[in-house]
Amino acid sequence: MDLQDQLKKLFPDHISEEPETTKPESDIWWQEEPIICKYEKRKGKPITILEGYNGSDSDFKKLAKELKTTLSVGGTFKDDKIIIQGDYRDRIMSVLKEKGFNVKRVGG
Repeated sequence: MDLQDQLKKLFPDHISEEPETTKPESDIWWQEEPIICKYEKRKGKPITILEGYNGSDSDFKKLAKELKTTLSVGGTFKDDKIIIQGDYRDRIMSVLKEKGFNVKRVGG
């Protein structure tokens, strides 16, 4: 017997209000301008940089974490940019387009 059943026995006349279980909407800020996805080499190693997001930093950090876990790669969020280790422009652009973002590829 769980707690709900015990409470129903103690208070049979009580009508409980159960919270609505609705599907949570995405809490990431959508923007009109495209996110810039570019490729660079730093110290001889390739990196992918995402910039141009005009929402809050916390939303951009969530997006960075989600991209890193989806791609199983390392990266960071620094100076309003997401820096991903390796050249993953195509995969990142497809993931962002699935989420509804407008993405622009810059460089090579």
